Amino acid sequence: MRRLFRYLEPTFFAGLIDDPCLIVRDRPIHASIMLDCGSLYHLAKREMKPVRAIFVSHAHMDHFMGFDTFLRQTHASPRSVELYGPPGIADRVSAKLCAYDWNLTEPYWCTIRVVEVHRDRLEETAFPGPEGFARCPAGTRPRSGRVIYRHNHLEVEAEQLDHGIPVLAFRVNERKVFAVDEEKLAGLGYAQGDWLRELKRRFFAEWPEAGPLQVLRLAGDAVRTEPVADAADLYRQLAGAHDVASIGYLTDVGYSPENRERMAAFLAGVRLLVSECSFLVEDLHRARTSRHLATCDVNDLLAMVRPARYLPMHLSKIYLGRSAELFAQLKPPEGTTILRFPEHVAPRPLYACEMPSIRGGGAD
Repeated sequence: MRRLFRYLEPTFFAGLIDDPCLIVRDRPIHASIMLDCGSLYHLAKREMKPVRAIFVSHAHMDHFMGFDTFLRQTHASPRSVELYGPPGIADRVSAKLCAYDWNLTEPYWCTIRVVEVHRDRLEETAFPGPEGFARCPAGTRPRSGRVIYRHNHLEVEAEQLDHGIPVLAFRVNERKVFAVDEEKLAGLGYAQGDWLRELKRRFFAEWPEAGPLQVLRLAGDAVRTEPVADAADLYRQLAGAHDVASIGYLTDVGYSPENRERMAAFLAGVRLLVSECSFLVEDLHRARTSRHLATCDVNDLLAMVRPARYLPMHLSKIYLGRSAELFAQLKPPEGTTILRFPEHVAPRPLYACEMPSIRGGGAD
């Protein structure tokens, strides 16, 4: 999947039937975001430490119970972690944090910043670790458009769907692509040089306040230095065309007409789609009753969205050992490749007979 993106490196830390967890790494800056956090006991600590933000689709156990594991591994570190989720997620996080005693806090502990994603606003709540994760309202800001998070090379959009409760679908877009069109460069009379490296630096720094950019201009057979006051405007003149590569993440939604319309519009053009496919077509009635997707729904969605790659997940446990039937029923459109994961990627559960004995007086 790495070849699909310039900066993003998605890794799905679950099997077809396991609780879902997708981590997207921003490769140039060695930072990550996490989409859903079901059971995370199998996840190495070094995979959790770079996570700067968690995006929770909804607070059912199989999508949220791993927050405790994540907190256990990261709470004693001097940083801030953001958590985005549907309305009511701050109450759920507060309840989890209140379930533990925090009498041994240290000044360097992390702060959890929870952002509830409403259709028209974002409500923020802080839980500072040095204060025992006490709940502190942190303000409300209006929401315009779908983008809820931006950081360096990526941005995250959210769309609210229905699962009997509000549930969020996410779209991760590659945000930072510095591309200068050489034909535009020559056509406007600029010469290549180290000034392009400085233009790139300012681009990635979000155009900080700085003095004029010293560029090279062609003057007949000679090259002269010339100051440009607005580097951002210069880049807009020189920028080349590029695709915005995206990852779509969709789970636990009913295939109602309203959801279908919202999903198709929200996920159109994603390069990688990771979505639930909980039921086979012969159990469509179960999908409708529990507000999940069946293989026929996914085929319809793929025909509309047409991603380059599709990764099914969250298959119901009633199909244990039958995953081949799922892949047989998926009929992607031309140009879409189905990615196949095993049913489980985590180690199997251990039995007492496999563990060292502590029953006797000596070691067995």
